[in-house]
Amino acid sequence: MKFIRIILFPIVPFYYLITWLRNWLFNVGFKSSKSYEFPVICVGNLSTGGTGKTPMIEYLIRLLKDEKSLATLSRGYRRKTDGFILADENANADTIGDEPFQFYRKFNNISVAVDADRQAGISKLRSINPQPEVILLDDAFQHRKVNAGFNILLTAYHNLYFNDIVLPTGNLREPRSGANRADLIVVTKCNKDISEGEKKKITSKLKIKSNQQLFFSYVDYAMDVLSESDSKELSKLPKFTLVTGIANAKPLVDFLVEKGLKFDHLEFSDHYDFRASDIENLESKSLILTTEKDYVRLGDYKSLEGKLYYLPIEIKIDNAVQFNAAVRGFIN
Repeated sequence: MKFIRIILFPIVPFYYLITWLRNWLFNVGFKSSKSYEFPVICVGNLSTGGTGKTPMIEYLIRLLKDEKSLATLSRGYRRKTDGFILADENANADTIGDEPFQFYRKFNNISVAVDADRQAGISKLRSINPQPEVILLDDAFQHRKVNAGFNILLTAYHNLYFNDIVLPTGNLREPRSGANRADLIVVTKCNKDISEGEKKKITSKLKIKSNQQLFFSYVDYAMDVLSESDSKELSKLPKFTLVTGIANAKPLVDFLVEKGLKFDHLEFSDHYDFRASDIENLESKSLILTTEKDYVRLGDYKSLEGKLYYLPIEIKIDNAVQFNAAVRGFIN
């Protein structure tokens, strides 16, 4: 894969030019972008994935759900349906996608919808009863037809966008200058003990604008693993099989190794669609630990009941009071 990316390097300038030109056309008004009179918050990134958008959406839900009526709107990546769908009791990972289904399972009293056309999705969400007061757009930073009132841009500590180039050789969906559209920039997946000196170094390289704020966050792993009907203490787990279908499993693997846990790792691509042969292989395992995103797909298999658990995570934001105030300030 790396070799293919290297030999495709001559395409990089063309991809850069096309995406830069597209952004310029939106910026100067040749391409239209719809704005809204109610709060629309976009969470996204410049790269192709692995920055922690789902935990950030969940952070915002926890922050705002008791203050405003909320809706999330996602594309529903790799779902087996089309068009607008509002999650209900019949929803699953196939109908709305794994990450939206995770939101639906986890949070009561919010609306969860999917639509590849974000403008149409917002319009349909505002027609439901009760009407959501705030809409959270998941992974919509490049959807320029919607002019979100507030943009939160994520960049992972171990793959900061200033060290990257655009596709197909790099991982950026658009040039680094796209970061100028962000209101808040969050460096995600930092070490818990990141130093002030390191923060200053990153701040300098990111070249934050005067109208932007920069924050740092880390992943906080739970100390218990969960299933639908059971929980186990993480530190007391016997040897298990770790199953991941996420963009970057390294932070999770590193955490489990640091805890001194013994496990084998079955690593799949992001949003992997598990096949019958994969399930048959997993059925032979005595204990399986996975991510919450993978659990919402694997949990449907009755043959894995009693042996399948997931490790919950949350993000913790440095200067959370300031971050929360910035979000609430926009909404209010």
